[in-house]
Amino acid sequence: MSVLSGKNILLGVTAGIAAYKTTYLVRLFIKAGAQVRIVMTPASKDFVTPLILSTLSKNPVHSTFYDKEDENELWNNHVELGLWADLMLIAPATANTLSKMANGTSDNLLLATYLSAKCPVYFAPAMDLDMYKHPSTKESIDKLQSFGNINIPVGSGELASGLIGEGRMAEPEDIITFLEADIASKLPLKGKKVLITAGPTYEAIDPVRFIGNHSSGKMGFELAKTAANLGAKVVLITGVSNEKIDHSFVERIDVISAQEMYESVHGNFKNADIAILSAAVADFKPKSIAANKIKKKEATLSIELEKTKDILASLGALKTTQFLVGFALETNNELANAIGKLKRKNLDMIVLNSLQDKGAGFKKVTNKVTIIDKSEKISEFGLKSKTLVSQDIFNEILDRM
Repeated sequence: MSVLSGKNILLGVTAGIAAYKTTYLVRLFIKAGAQVRIVMTPASKDFVTPLILSTLSKNPVHSTFYDKEDENELWNNHVELGLWADLMLIAPATANTLSKMANGTSDNLLLATYLSAKCPVYFAPAMDLDMYKHPSTKESIDKLQSFGNINIPVGSGELASGLIGEGRMAEPEDIITFLEADIASKLPLKGKKVLITAGPTYEAIDPVRFIGNHSSGKMGFELAKTAANLGAKVVLITGVSNEKIDHSFVERIDVISAQEMYESVHGNFKNADIAILSAAVADFKPKSIAANKIKKKEATLSIELEKTKDILASLGALKTTQFLVGFALETNNELANAIGKLKRKNLDMIVLNSLQDKGAGFKKVTNKVTIIDKSEKISEFGLKSKTLVSQDIFNEILDRM
C-alpha cells in the first residue's frame, strides 16, 4: 500500500504540452488508492480534455467558477476545494502559472484554489529550455519554495521545440515516487519500529476443538494501518483473524496459540520502539492436549487448565526504551482494574474498554476507550470507529514520546 492511499489529492492542470501526461498521472494516483479531484485552467483544455480526466478520476473536472450556459448552476467553490485536499499538485506548471502563483495573481479557478489551499502544495514545472533558464522563472520557483511550496525537479531531454535540455515535466512515475518519498520523510514515525498484537489465541483441547474468544482482531489491524500510515515499520503478530491488511510497511506474522504469540512477540520486542498489545490472549490453556478427538461418551467432561505465560507482564519486566501499551477489557470496576494492570505490568499506557459500553468490544466496527498513562492521566473518548480510535491512541503515544 502506498502512503498516498486514502489521500485527497487536488490536481491542477495548466496549459502546457505536458498536460497529456496527467492522464497517466491520474491513473497512478487511483492505483495508489488516492481520491483525485481536478482543476484545469481554461487554456489547458486545448491540450487534454476534461472528459478524459473526469472519467479517469471518477469526479467532475472544474475549470471555471460557474457554468455560464446554466443559470442555475452553483459556483465551483475554490475554498472548499482547497480545504478538501490533503495535498495539491500543479502539473504541468507553466512559466505563466508559476509567475502568477508567486505573485498572488488570481485570475482563474486554479489560482484562486491554490491561494485558498491549506495543504502542502507541490508543483512540477514544464516549459521550453530558454523559458526554464530565464531569470524570471528561477525567481518564481525560488519565491514559491520560500512560501513552503515544494518543487518537483524537471527532467532533461528532447523538448517539444526540438531543443535538448532541462524543462521537461517529471514523468508521472517519477512524480509519484517523489511524492511518496517526500511524504514518508515527514511522517512522525519514520524510522520507528512498531510491534502490534491482534486477534484471539486458540488453545487446543484435541485435534478438533479449542478454547478461544470472540476477538476479531479489527482493533489491532486498525492500529497497524495507522502506524504504517505514520511512517513506521510495523510487525503485526495476529491470532486467527479474517481481517486483511495490504501495506508495504507492515509485516504480518500469523500465530494460533498463546505460546506461539509469546515466542513471536519476544523475538521482535528487542528492536521495537513502540509495542501495543491489543490481542485477546487466552489466560488459560488445557494442561494436556488429547492426541485424538475426544468422543462424546459421558454426560460431562472435565478439562484441567493451566495459566498461559503473561506476555504483557514479561515485556514490562524486559523493556528498556520501548513505549509499552496494553489493553484492558473490563466488565466491572473498570478504571481501578485498568490502573492496577498498568502498574503491575510496568506499562507506559493502557487502553481501557468496557463491555458495558454499547458499541464497544469484540466484533464491533466501533469502540469507546479511556486511555490512562503511567502518571495516571486519564483521557476519555466517545464512541467512534476503530479507525479513529487507533488514531486517538497514536496521538496519545506521540504526545508522550
